[in-house]
Amino acid sequence: MVKLTKIYTRTGDDGTTGLVDGSRTRKDAQRMAAIGDVDELNSCIGVAALHAGEALLARLRTIQSDLFDLGADLATPGEDFAPSEMALRIISSQVVRLEDEIDEMNAGMKPLTSFILPGGGALAATLHVARSVARRAERSLVAAGREAPVNPEAGRYINRLSDWLFVAARYANGQGAGDILWVPGSSR
Repeated sequence: MVKLTKIYTRTGDDGTTGLVDGSRTRKDAQRMAAIGDVDELNSCIGVAALHAGEALLARLRTIQSDLFDLGADLATPGEDFAPSEMALRIISSQVVRLEDEIDEMNAGMKPLTSFILPGGGALAATLHVARSVARRAERSLVAAGREAPVNPEAGRYINRLSDWLFVAARYANGQGAGDILWVPGSSR
């Protein structure tokens, strides 16, 4: 369990930050960019949760917890991606849960006949913002993987989460009925 009594430590004043194993890394390292993007994504989902009904709210809170797991995973150096008492790792069942929820939300929707514009209702719009931040977090995670090993399940999770957020936005728009369709060339 985490217990924080003092928020500032001054240890990062030199431009470094601590990782789970006690080592330090530059705050501008690609690993830290990925962790920061995941944190921003979590904040976006927190805003979306303000507009969510009970069922979707529970799922969003689970995802927020998953994103803390993902941040911890990214902050744990090494090549052993098995979860342990000392290493919190994203696991395949978290990815499968997202896939199951995507299928469930998508089941009652008509197939898309056009790309959709981000928007519709307040919940859908905030989910679309979260989706675009999830895509950035995924790019950051891939870039971090060029510097040091990254858990493959973490990559699968963030990829699937952006799909989940897209489908959830459509679901929030009355199962797609409130989607705003893109009309190519309409402003010419």
